[in-house]
Amino acid sequence: MNIDSIQNGFVIDHITAGKGMEIYRLLELSKLNCMVALINNAHSVKMGRKDIIKIGSNIELDTDILGYVDPNITVTIIRDGKVCEKKNLTLPEELEGVLRCRNPRCICSTEQELPQIFRLTDRENRVYRCIYCDSTF
Repeated sequence: MNIDSIQNGFVIDHITAGKGMEIYRLLELSKLNCMVALINNAHSVKMGRKDIIKIGSNIELDTDILGYVDPNITVTIIRDGKVCEKKNLTLPEELEGVLRCRNPRCICSTEQELPQIFRLTDRENRVYRCIYCDSTF
């Protein structure tokens, strides 16, 4: 398998095996008009298996989505063919537009213009609560 190196863009690495497609979908990478490579089940000494995503463009990358899906992800920023920055992610304190409230009577479920916002309430168990009705996710 041969995947070209990228000159400008991102490498999303250390994704837990099997979560790469979820990230691909949530970031809407299919809509991009640039090189996007998704590698599933790549061999990793540290993790055993992992997924990797390479994006050949400097897009606006939502690190909150990445941190929510897998807080152990590493994002490498590439400029002019060289690594210029590496970011280690954590669980975001607040998520907007990623989760949907399960409560059918919640105001954000009935009022379409309200954003769906969740706040992290339990970091250890990865529990998020709706700011409107306090439902957990």
